[in-house]
Amino acid sequence: MRYKPEYKQQKRQELLNITGQIAKKNGFAATGVDGLMQAAGVTSGAFYSHFSSKQDLLKALVEYELQQSFNLWQSNPHHNAADWINFELDRYLTPSHLEHPEQGCVLPTLATEVARADDTIKQAYEKELLRGHALFSTHLASEEKAWAMMSQLVGAVLIARAMHDPELQKSILQANKMIIQDYLAAHSAA
Repeated sequence: MRYKPEYKQQKRQELLNITGQIAKKNGFAATGVDGLMQAAGVTSGAFYSHFSSKQDLLKALVEYELQQSFNLWQSNPHHNAADWINFELDRYLTPSHLEHPEQGCVLPTLATEVARADDTIKQAYEKELLRGHALFSTHLASEEKAWAMMSQLVGAVLIARAMHDPELQKSILQANKMIIQDYLAAHSAA
């Protein structure tokens, strides 16, 4: 059976979306190709028509997921720096982001796996993350502030997710939000 040319690309995007959700929820290394493909409703053989290896899938996932994050950051409706930042803080530092990693940012879930991956994956991660960093730098008027804010956001989610007590999780998110806002307010006035 012959498929339309766009079918393969559409199926690849669908596979990236589904496997991304699973990898963000359960971990990429912890889930085998068979498990990923079963969740996506395709055979392992279909996997190899889209990706040459599990590492190739990880590289594609990193690129796809960071592109999704970039699109979210880019869709922020605010142009004023303070409003842009507050919007991102309100969007990122939420209990739902903790409770549903499969729907959230790839950074708190897969960064450690990327750190253990080969150079090709690290280069893809770096390339895509630098695009996001450039966007944050524009709104913060500082490359250093952009790195600090991005790292603070990811770290806050990562640490809060590891806590058992939901109230403690909320406190961690709120504390980070407050510290980021205070820091940026103090350094924008200087």
